[in-house]
This record gives sequence, structure tokens and C-alpha cells, in this order.
Amino acid sequence: EVQLVESGGGLVQPGGSLRLACAASGFTFSSYNMRWVRQAPGKGLEWVSGIDSGGGITRYADSVKGRFTISRDNAKNTLYLQMNSLKTEDTAVYYCATGFRTGPDRGQGTQVTVSS
Repeated sequence: EVQLVESGGGLVQPGGSLRLACAASGFTFSSYNMRWVRQAPGKGLEWVSGIDSGGGITRYADSVKGRFTISRDNAKNTLYLQMNSLKTEDTAVYYCATGFRTGPDRGQGTQVTVSS
């Protein structure tokens, strides 16, 4: 059974940073492309970033490009999202998921709130 458990969310002031982590189990993590998606209050799911199975190819939504960095540690079965220069509009529940752009499995999410 695929399990994805996100952590690292919280309350941060505008301009601040957070690092999200996603612990994966129940599948061969190193063989899967992965992504981060988010859902802001009252809005639909938004793709944020994707990474290939080896970590050599990454892509970002225009809204986060230059501020967020996706990475992975296949030895630890963990996906990361470093978020810098956070803005109020980054407030959302962040989910890790299998697949680069789409995929069937997603975690329960971690709340990120950017507010002064």
C-alpha cells in the first residue's frame, strides 16, 4: 500500500522559509517521478513542482519558480520542498503525490500559512 506522509508545514511570516518533507513507503520510491501540489482555501488543486525518479529533472509552476526547490533523497525514501520568500498567496495545504504532473496517490497534506 502506498503511503505518503507530509511534514514541515506551519505558520510563517511573509518573506520567510519552510522546508516540507514527504516520507514515502509501500512502493519503490526511487522508481517513481514525484510532485508537490497544493490547495488554497476555496480553490482547486494546483500543481507546484515535479521531479523525475533520479532527481535530475525538475519543473516548477510559474508562481513558485525561483523561490521553491524540489529535491529527493532516494536512500531515505523522502521528497522535499524548500520554500523561500514565501508570500501570503502561498497559503495552502501542500500534498506530495506520485507522478510528475498527474498520478493516483497523494498524502494527507500539511498546512502552510503565510501571514503577518
